[in-house]
Amino acid sequence: MSYFEKHVFFCTNQRPNNESCCADCHASAAHAHAKERIKKLGLNGQGKIRMNKAGCLDRCDEGHVMVVYPEGVWYTYVDISDVDEIIDSHLVGGEIVERLRLP
Repeated sequence: MSYFEKHVFFCTNQRPNNESCCADCHASAAHAHAKERIKKLGLNGQGKIRMNKAGCLDRCDEGHVMVVYPEGVWYTYVDISDVDEIIDSHLVGGEIVERLRLP
């Protein structure tokens, strides 16, 4: 069994030369919100869910992204309400949020 049931990576990369990137879209704030929310729900820690920052996940053209493992489901999100929907539906409820899923 894996140390964590689910591992979520938020791209928080900052690109040089004013190239568009996740950092410009407040990805670090989204990550911090998700991490705190998972903690409040009692879902953090061994055998549960881990929220991590990541460097470039190489999907910059698709907006700011996060990926959930072990499923390998990629999401884009616009704001905190989208992040909350992913937490509630996917991480807690086991249902993929198709409207935010990336191919």
